[in-house]
Amino acid sequence: MDFIENIELSGDSLCRIPVVAGPCSAETSEQCMATAKALAALGVRAFRAGLWKPRTKPNCFEGVGAEGLAWLTAVRRETGMAVMSEVATPVHVEEALSAGLDALWIGARTTTNPFAVQEIADALRGVEIPVFVKNPVTPDLALWIGAIERLSNAGVKEIAAVHRGFADYANGRYRNNPQWTIPIDLRREMPAIPILCDPSHIGGRREAVEPLCRQAVDLGFDGLFVEAHIAPDEALSDSRQQITPQMLGAILGRLVLRDGATTEGQMIRFRSEIDAIDAALLDLLARRMEVSRQIGRYKRSWNVAVLQSGRYAEVVARFVEGAKSAGMDEQFIKKIVGAIHEESVRQQLEKEE
Repeated sequence: MDFIENIELSGDSLCRIPVVAGPCSAETSEQCMATAKALAALGVRAFRAGLWKPRTKPNCFEGVGAEGLAWLTAVRRETGMAVMSEVATPVHVEEALSAGLDALWIGARTTTNPFAVQEIADALRGVEIPVFVKNPVTPDLALWIGAIERLSNAGVKEIAAVHRGFADYANGRYRNNPQWTIPIDLRREMPAIPILCDPSHIGGRREAVEPLCRQAVDLGFDGLFVEAHIAPDEALSDSRQQITPQMLGAILGRLVLRDGATTEGQMIRFRSEIDAIDAALLDLLARRMEVSRQIGRYKRSWNVAVLQSGRYAEVVARFVEGAKSAGMDEQFIKKIVGAIHEESVRQQLEKEE
């Protein structure tokens, strides 16, 4: 993708990685310009700002709309940066194209709706402009691939994917669960599609941005898609996850790119993939134990025995069957299930202070 190659960081002290950065929302012309100039001074060459903001609830700030298009083109004129914004309808596409934006992105809520993606693809038919596709809200790889294919079928030649995590209603460590295995699977399915990581939406808080950037780089992502605001605490949307341009500069100065072509670099990718899977396993086990504690409280309230041997036998049988299909040893999986069951019983027996 030519656009990705053209937005590599130009700062001498920074790692050579493509970065798209800018505020969650364009709020005023002054805010856009001040943020853009600070980012440009770092060597960032692509500026992002949302104009149309799909919000979960009404009466929230939903963006300034088409009024902000002039602010973005002013940023390009003053800084030389490429400028881009999110589109969710054919009308957005038409207005963005009329203003001459350099690239567009499709947000997670839109990717979730194939009808909406198809309408955007039809509006882009015959147009040469890079389009970034964020993963759907739910962890559905087929839906993500389908959105990319709809754009490709419409003749869009430059397409990139953006991993921004998946909705997690268990209130885990992150705002959106990274589930790294899904973008890794996307890489395997569509190796020609560049994948950028959006650490801002995954983390949901600014202190999580740097470790997520580091993990994305170690996993071999092709770039970063970061929310940066000149005064993040005053932002009208997603204030907790936005960082200042100065913070971004410090993060980029500490990142180290791995050479994926070397044996060492490939091993780093494998190990990072294993680490991501281990983190997901730990998170799932923590959630399972929380349910076990809830079961314990319920059983005590109804004077039900903790140990249910019939239930345990069913669980073991189910796991053994699944292990056989996955090519795993039966005794290995029985040991795993036994350890999990033992800890679950302990959690059920443990009374709250």
